[in-house]
Amino acid sequence: MNFFLTFPDFNIRSTPLLILVFQGLVFIALLLSRYIKKKNNSDLFLGLILLIICYEQICYTVGFMGWYNEFKNTKINYFLIPMGLAIAPLIYFYVKSITTSNFKFLNKHWWHFIPAILLVLYRIVIYIYDSLQPGFVDIQNGVLKIALDEAIILPSLLFISFAQMLLYLAFTFQLFSNYRKQIQQYFSNTYKLELNWILSFLIAFTALFLYSSIQDFVGSLIVELNYEQRWWLNIFMALVVLFVGIKGYFTDTTKLNKLSFSFTPNPESIPQVSSQKNEISNEDIERLSEFMNNKKPYLNPDLNLSDLADKLNMNRAQLSQIINTGFQKNFNDFVNEFRVKTFKEKLGKGQHKQLSLLGIAYDSGFNSKATFNRVFKKITHTSPSQYIESISK
Repeated sequence: MNFFLTFPDFNIRSTPLLILVFQGLVFIALLLSRYIKKKNNSDLFLGLILLIICYEQICYTVGFMGWYNEFKNTKINYFLIPMGLAIAPLIYFYVKSITTSNFKFLNKHWWHFIPAILLVLYRIVIYIYDSLQPGFVDIQNGVLKIALDEAIILPSLLFISFAQMLLYLAFTFQLFSNYRKQIQQYFSNTYKLELNWILSFLIAFTALFLYSSIQDFVGSLIVELNYEQRWWLNIFMALVVLFVGIKGYFTDTTKLNKLSFSFTPNPESIPQVSSQKNEISNEDIERLSEFMNNKKPYLNPDLNLSDLADKLNMNRAQLSQIINTGFQKNFNDFVNEFRVKTFKEKLGKGQHKQLSLLGIAYDSGFNSKATFNRVFKKITHTSPSQYIESISK
């Protein structure tokens, strides 16, 4: 007779999950506590994403620790709810809260979570119904859990969750792509705003989605996968939680909180000028060129479209049209061409003999080595060091 409980069993499968899930819970606490203090929506959305994944992971972790073996009549299956229906819109709103200035979660946004809410309510209902049936205390799954949930609802959810996640990921990638294009029209230095972390975040969840979909396809249509064979998805999910938790917490995602991309001028703060027309003139183009060459506003690394428009006594829409139409460039390329020109002029004066290339780049208006190298190569089709070699011959 065995007098010892087989739960908890710290084995090769349960221990890594337990450690990673615990780490995930730490970052959930950090994100949610920071949201309470600073009210950053991005912290709330990311915290909820990790919380849902960790919740599902906890259910699987205790399973690998021997919960099912020790407690044969456990009711945990009723609360092991596939919450991909909630994660998909949370991913979208997380990215939207970061890439949209002054983002606010509105009442209409709750409609995105109706499927997940209905699923939770449905599970509660079948649990209540089954719990009222005779002998429920002695079994693991009741009549509705077997006949309805496992036979009909869960297989249907595989297709519904797949379609929903695919749709939301597509919308989120499109949202991020539009954001990357938008900042090119507004900021002269975009390195701190490019948010490469978001791209990594989306790639991580896309990889997780593809892995999960392949596993579901194989397990449903080819060969049934047992609990241990599904461990690999769980460890992958736990690693994603750890990566997302660390990067998401330590990355500043509030850069756009006080900015507006709107090109609608405020009539009270923007002077009325004669060129509020749709067409631009040669005078507009010459005026902008002279201002850039004489006043050199591009030497300010934080120069943006709004700042330059104010200096020229224009509104942002007007200035953007002059740059886009008159110079056939976006704002970022337009300003950075002046910076590269200034950098080359400084090299021509031999400043690279006294200063580093990065120091000269900073003096020319750039604010990061990565941006400088990328922009210089884009405009000159060569690297800074190769350019110096060419002018030194």
